[in-house]
Amino acid sequence: MPEGLTAPLIVLIVMALVFDFINGFHDTANAVATVISTRVMRPWTAIGLAGILNFLGALSGTEVAKTVGSGIVGASVPTGAIIAALAGAIAWNLLTWYYGIPSSSSHALIGSLLGAGIATLGMDHVHWNVLRDKVVLPLFLSPAVGFLLALGLMRILIHFFANMPPAKVGPLFRRTQILSASLMAFSHGSNDAQKTMGIITLGLMSAGVITEFHVPTWVLISCALAMGAGTLAGGKRIIHTMGTRFAHLEPIHGFAAETAAAAVIQAASRFGFPLSTTHVISSSILGVGAARRLNAVRWGVARTMVGAWFLTIPVSALLGFLAALAERAVFGPN
Repeated sequence: MPEGLTAPLIVLIVMALVFDFINGFHDTANAVATVISTRVMRPWTAIGLAGILNFLGALSGTEVAKTVGSGIVGASVPTGAIIAALAGAIAWNLLTWYYGIPSSSSHALIGSLLGAGIATLGMDHVHWNVLRDKVVLPLFLSPAVGFLLALGLMRILIHFFANMPPAKVGPLFRRTQILSASLMAFSHGSNDAQKTMGIITLGLMSAGVITEFHVPTWVLISCALAMGAGTLAGGKRIIHTMGTRFAHLEPIHGFAAETAAAAVIQAASRFGFPLSTTHVISSSILGVGAARRLNAVRWGVARTMVGAWFLTIPVSALLGFLAALAERAVFGPN
């Protein structure tokens, strides 16, 4: 770590890594729910594989970190406001994890940062164009793309394998689903861990430790380790929701859902979109269910999940706003 780290900045870094850890176990289901529900892998084997690949994915780039760290609010945001944003995001993540709701850790963090930034700097310091183009539009478009891509891929697979005996189809996709689950875990790390990298780098800039936005190597490695460790901690409540309550899945369905979701997430990571991996894999699971027949999807569960999607940014923004006001009331402007 560099010199010049103050006590508030150390608190910020620790809280960011705690958020990354919670993100790991909160979003473990993104990578392993389908491979567990189809009984291709045992839960702890799948979670261990996801932990390793989340770590490797987190080392693969920093475009999303740049969007989160320099594209949403100005670099003049105080250290205390960033700590407040992390507190709001952690609170929302733990609440939704407790109730088994697959909400977005990404949008919880972005919403809390937005709320804390407004509370301390005002509306003028928010980069509204970036928020619209790189957060809000992908928020609505990515689940639709994941749904349609999974639906289309599933129909292609049904067309080509409809006449093959189930005794041959099952073993074939049991093997290929291990590959698709691995790609999904790598993709999750490549997008989600970068958000915490961006927050820590924003804190370093705000405190004057660095003068321009670039993710230090120690930040990259620390966030990758925290994400991987969190993934190893698991997330059984959300795995149950995503792996069993949306639709009944076989290995061929899991392969289609994971492949479609991973493709969307990888593309978003390269363009710097802080995507919700939860939204994408959830909609992809719905897509493969709908490819079989519409009533194969448990739409009531899906409606509950979509409601959480729409609530995440405004509620976490409110939490971040209130946390920032409380921080300023206790410690004063910083």
